[in-house]
Amino acid sequence: MTTFLSMVLIPIAVASVAAVLLMGLVNMMRGGSPNRSQKLMRMRVFLQFVAIVITMVTIWLMGQ
Repeated sequence: MTTFLSMVLIPIAVASVAAVLLMGLVNMMRGGSPNRSQKLMRMRVFLQFVAIVITMVTIWLMGQ
């Protein structure tokens, strides 16, 4: 279980955070909609929370 979490889910979570961050940066550089930037910011914060929870669960399971 910890192998799956550490080798699959954590990289997916980090990559999704990076992708949303880059989408937000591109939107801002192009002068896109402020509403879209706000939605991307909220999505990034949520994905960061999920990534931290997955990481903490993995660390906790490795300590068991």
